[in-house]
Amino acid sequence: MRWVELAVSLAVVLAGAEIFTNGVEWTGEGFGLSEGVVGSILAAIGTALPETTIPFVAILSGHHGGDEIGTGAILGAPLMLSTIAMCLLGASVLGFGRRGRRSKELRPERDVVELDLGYFMIAFGLTVIAGVWHLRALHWALAGALVAGYGFYVRRHFRMGGEREEEREAVGEVRPLYLLVWWRRIRGLRSDVGRKPPVSLSVAQLVVGLGVIVGGAKIFVSAVEVLAARLGVPSLPFSLLIAPIATELPELFNSVLWIRRGKDTLAMGNVTGAMVFQSTFPVSIGLVFTTWRLTGDGLIAGVVALGAAGAVLLTLRVRHGLNPKLLVLQATLFGAYVTYVLLTL
Repeated sequence: MRWVELAVSLAVVLAGAEIFTNGVEWTGEGFGLSEGVVGSILAAIGTALPETTIPFVAILSGHHGGDEIGTGAILGAPLMLSTIAMCLLGASVLGFGRRGRRSKELRPERDVVELDLGYFMIAFGLTVIAGVWHLRALHWALAGALVAGYGFYVRRHFRMGGEREEEREAVGEVRPLYLLVWWRRIRGLRSDVGRKPPVSLSVAQLVVGLGVIVGGAKIFVSAVEVLAARLGVPSLPFSLLIAPIATELPELFNSVLWIRRGKDTLAMGNVTGAMVFQSTFPVSIGLVFTTWRLTGDGLIAGVVALGAAGAVLLTLRVRHGLNPKLLVLQATLFGAYVTYVLLTL
């Protein structure tokens, strides 16, 4: 029964993220923000909400083992994105390329990907060091620096030429506002896809989506705590491996669709942009609200994520491009980590 509760809670979190993302995109449209901001920043933040909300709820819920569950969720997202997500991108290019649906080459804007991966390596690397060097003042200072650094990252991101390509690819990706569609269906009216919803309705959907995410996250934390105890598995590695499998689905699903359509910059930027976000806000929550002591499973997960991201960045700089076959091999790093966890239980 607890496994069903876990699956349902993750489904609720993902549904809430979809509702929230759709609402925040239309809110951005309502305030006249550019498509680049809506498609690349607001959408990335929306799809990253599950990975952010789960550790926040876990840490502040007061549950026994909440810190471990929250830390596991924080570390699991970068690990999954730098390994499995990269593998899926490479496999998608190869698969669709063999079927003649797109080119067999992965050609994102190099500057965009280098900026993302470079920021991630610095930010996440510092958080791993902070997890080993237990100085409370450093944790608070680093949390503030990461948030400020993200603002600098966004500013620089939109001054780059590659952003124009990402903005062009993002055109037409915003779906009709769900609340408006549902309301018209209930009243038996025809769906007016081209109608722009009022900002108040977009904000209302944003609030509803956030509420659904928080509710699902609370159920998830409770289920993980009970299942980990029953299986005799520490909460940190259990949440580290379980949570990202579902919470990263929005990024992975969107990126596969964009790979199929040949929107390589948007697909790759969706994953690397999420890595940047994960190395900033969720990590800041861990630095401020937990002791942030990384040892054993947690420390190894952080090192593997850094190594995987570093391998992609090195390949990009040496080869001046990304080889899909090499990206597929990123999954072996995740497999090696899972093997390590199983052997040390």
